[in-house]
Amino acid sequence: MRSIRPALAALGVAVIAATLVTSASAAPTPGDQHRSTSSAPLVFGHRGAAGYRPEHTTAGYELAARMGADYIEPDLVPTKDGALVDRHEPEISQTTDVASHPEFASRKTTKTIDGVVTTGWFTTDFTLAELKTLRAIERLPDIRQHNTMYDGRYQVLTLQEDINLWRTLAKKFNRQLGLVPEIKHSTYFRSLGLPMEQRVLTVLHNNGLDHEGSGIVIQSFEVRNLQWLHRQTQVALMQLTSATGAPADFVASGDPRTYADLCTAAGLKSVARYATFLGPDKNQIVPRDAAGKLLAPTSLIHFAHEARLLVAPYTFRNENNFLPLDFRRGTNPADYGDAFAEYKLFYALGVDGVFSDDSDTAIAARDEWLAEGAHKAA
Repeated sequence: MRSIRPALAALGVAVIAATLVTSASAAPTPGDQHRSTSSAPLVFGHRGAAGYRPEHTTAGYELAARMGADYIEPDLVPTKDGALVDRHEPEISQTTDVASHPEFASRKTTKTIDGVVTTGWFTTDFTLAELKTLRAIERLPDIRQHNTMYDGRYQVLTLQEDINLWRTLAKKFNRQLGLVPEIKHSTYFRSLGLPMEQRVLTVLHNNGLDHEGSGIVIQSFEVRNLQWLHRQTQVALMQLTSATGAPADFVASGDPRTYADLCTAAGLKSVARYATFLGPDKNQIVPRDAAGKLLAPTSLIHFAHEARLLVAPYTFRNENNFLPLDFRRGTNPADYGDAFAEYKLFYALGVDGVFSDDSDTAIAARDEWLAEGAHKAA
């Protein structure tokens, strides 16, 4: 049995890796063996603790673990020489100080990635050694000005360094901790001769982690790479989806299906054949109108659970800029709104986890929600 939900002993929450009882006619799916009877949703530390430190930094990952996140999340892109490094996107002018390095000025260029034209500096034009000369900066300085004080302090990390740090943090805080890497832009990088999937598996294998119960979950917005990984490894997989558009591998092959098609009852049953988790945009669960006000919830969680998928939507953040109109406080987009209300709404709808930039808020809201439920039950 794959043990996907790390113990939450520090929070006093018992996690039981139990299989749901299904009818004799129901075929087992990957999600069956990871379903938990615990009512405590998981908290995924989105790119570390991005609400408090620049994304994908040692400080961000450590802070998320210190706050109690159940998983920490690196996004993976390749370098020119095939190393796997942590960046939100291959274009790095928004997340590193590359623009201030005159020796790299000539590498500024324009590329089209999954149909989006972007100008800047790209990891695939740098060796790992060159990237190591750069330092991380805050990606959203207008919203998170307080994070800019940490600009220039941290190197770009590799997947191997993620694993080393992850193990150190689990020992430091004396608890289980998961790692949930995302493979970015699989089809695009494959077209450059830099396929990522086998590289990820090789690193996991070299660390004794390419097996069930390793504490690893691999994510992707594409489909066929996850299907390939499902045939190659016992590591759990997460199908990410967007509120708009289609998987890049579908677009490239002429497949007309969209993310909306994947999220139908039939589509989710297909996803459950290779994935354990569904990671939807939270707006696919509770849409918003043109003004940003919440609309009625969809049936996505119900259909996903019927397909035996665990549901972990993204991305929860404290600032007004990211909250629905219903939960904003004041008009300054950088001010905190009522993030507790948003978390509790989604917890009540039955999510199995949340991706959060602010793990402490997600956990505090979870604790309150659980306590309120226990009080009502009593």
